[in-house]
Amino acid sequence: MTVAGTYDCVTNTPLGRQKGVLTIEPGAGDSFSGNITGDLGSMDVTDGRIAGQTLTWSMKMTVPMPMDLDCSATVEGDTLTGTVKAGMFGAMELTGTRRAG
Repeated sequence: MTVAGTYDCVTNTPLGRQKGVLTIEPGAGDSFSGNITGDLGSMDVTDGRIAGQTLTWSMKMTVPMPMDLDCSATVEGDTLTGTVKAGMFGAMELTGTRRAG
C-alpha cells in the first residue's frame, strides 16, 4: 500500500488540538512533497522522505510564532500516527485518517 493521499489530521499542541489536512505526494526515489492546511494556515513539506511506511519531513511554522517543525509518522492502512517536534515545546502527538478517494 502506498503512503500517498490526503489525511485528516489532529496535532495535540500546547494551544489545544489543531486540526489540519495533510497531503502526501510521492516524488522521485524516496522523496515526497505536500503540505498541511489547517486553522493556523498552510505549511509546505520540506525534505520529505519515505522509508517503507515511515515518513519524515520538516515544515516552517509562521503562526502563532515562527518555528521549525521536525515531523515523523508511520502509515498503517489508512491510519497515520507520529510526532511533531516543535523546538522548546517538545514532541506533540500527530494522528490522521486517510480520506477515501
